[in-house]
Amino acid sequence: MDSTVRGTVEMTAAMVILGTIGWFVIMSGEPIMDVVFWRCAFGAITLLIICAALGLLRGRLSLRIVAIAALGGAAIVINWLLLFSSFSRASISIATAVYNTQPFMLVGFGALFFSERLTMTKLAWLGIAFAGMLLIVQGSPDASSDAGPNTGNVGTDYFTGIAMALGAAFFWAVAAIVTKKLKGTPPHLIALIQVCVGVVVLAPFANLSQLPADAWSWSMLATLGVVHTGLMYILMYGAIQKLPTHLQGSLSFIYPVVAILVDVVAFGHRLHPAQIVGAAAILIAAGGMNLGWTLWKSKIPAESPQAIK
Repeated sequence: MDSTVRGTVEMTAAMVILGTIGWFVIMSGEPIMDVVFWRCAFGAITLLIICAALGLLRGRLSLRIVAIAALGGAAIVINWLLLFSSFSRASISIATAVYNTQPFMLVGFGALFFSERLTMTKLAWLGIAFAGMLLIVQGSPDASSDAGPNTGNVGTDYFTGIAMALGAAFFWAVAAIVTKKLKGTPPHLIALIQVCVGVVVLAPFANLSQLPADAWSWSMLATLGVVHTGLMYILMYGAIQKLPTHLQGSLSFIYPVVAILVDVVAFGHRLHPAQIVGAAAILIAAGGMNLGWTLWKSKIPAESPQAIK
């Protein structure tokens, strides 16, 4: 099989898996703190086996790598706590759409800390995403809405869910910036350190005295760790090594589409018209930012060689 085709299959599978994560979080029936703890625990076991099998544990770790990866791990854990908490408040669909403002968080960090230039095109995409955010906020469900069982509480709780999804996007961007400092370190090893940090940090807060009593809850938690963490990382990182950046960016939008479909099919949640337009605006703007789309044609100066036929 051609490496590009194989990478496309791997990336598609990874994004489909990621798109179903909200269903497993909600169906586990466990407190969010416990869900994230067990995701980290099962994920750590899975990634430890993978890293050992690939020989990544031999002489690759240094104090610097562990410290930087641990810092990124703290950001990732907060990211998961906020994102998972937003599902029951703003719905999986809305939370996922808002969460996809991640590229704009990265652009902001680039401008603030790395003196990267903000072009008019980037600002335009940012404006479109912000307009989409306003439409989502104004599309808040009301008490008489028949939006479905997973709409969550209305009013303040809905806005809290949106704020949590934005916060999750922010901490994802923090983790991405931190991880850039680990160029050359195998990503599976970085992921292992990050989930181990999650286990250590969350252990004092997880309800370990009252463990899930039924096989269903355990199966949901184990799937989040083994499939949505271990397997998903393997597929995604394998795809990243095979695919050009523009194709990676295109395929990454399978994730929000699947998440919205899961919300509709599994929980009967229907977005309001304003929310649909707002979610589409955010996803289109994120796509434009990731894939380098332009909103207008650049004018070629008359004296430039390209202007001479």
